[in-house]
Amino acid sequence: MRKIIAIANQKGGVGKTTTAINLSSALAIAEKNVLLIDADPQSNSTRGLGIYQDGLTSLYNILLDEASFPDAILKTDLPYLSIVTSDIDLIGAEVELVDFAEREYLLKRKIEAAPSNYDFVIIDCPPSLGLLTVNSLVAANSVIIPVQCEYLALEGIKLLLETLERVKSYLNSMLYIEGILLTMYDDRTNLSRQVAEEIRSHFGDRVFRTVIPRNVRLGEAPSFGKSIFFYDIRSKGAEAYLNLAEEILKNEEKGIR
Repeated sequence: MRKIIAIANQKGGVGKTTTAINLSSALAIAEKNVLLIDADPQSNSTRGLGIYQDGLTSLYNILLDEASFPDAILKTDLPYLSIVTSDIDLIGAEVELVDFAEREYLLKRKIEAAPSNYDFVIIDCPPSLGLLTVNSLVAANSVIIPVQCEYLALEGIKLLLETLERVKSYLNSMLYIEGILLTMYDDRTNLSRQVAEEIRSHFGDRVFRTVIPRNVRLGEAPSFGKSIFFYDIRSKGAEAYLNLAEEILKNEEKGIR
């Protein structure tokens, strides 16, 4: 059975899209069939994998019943990784879908109608708690919460956890936290160490052991339309995302939730 993971945080700049691209790529390198869904109107996952063409069938067309799910799936440079792209039209989806019946379940139903040969579906959510993010959380089995190691990081997590609880109570009782992912960690600074310690003390085992370092190569890769593995596989960022994929796969084998 395929596993659907939403990557969500209403705060921007926390490494959400970087995680979506590179976790998907790392799982594909492990020869897992992966579908990355770009649910963010900013299209950063789409651009970050080198897809720049206008006029492609995108998630917007799927949600508005203008195309079927298979029509929107594109292959990437990695044999085991495909993507459903986003574009600027997705900004209007939240308004256009308001009058749809059971609008929170639209993405879930579209994914259920998609080809079933994927081991993982990774959803890159927008940096908000609007209808697109709610659709992603309703469709998902679990959620990864990237958190930048900076001041007030806990405040952002608390707001998102409240949303997750509401989604779990009313829309998706099976949703659980895959893990809280510490990103942009700089072990040279007291602040990064203090934030990491505080988050681990609050959330314990729900925090991934893997930590994503602050790494220049990770920041550069999307501007070249590449995952970190095509851009600099020897970097610390590449090593970290391979470790994260391994941690997720091991947890899956052990049935850890």
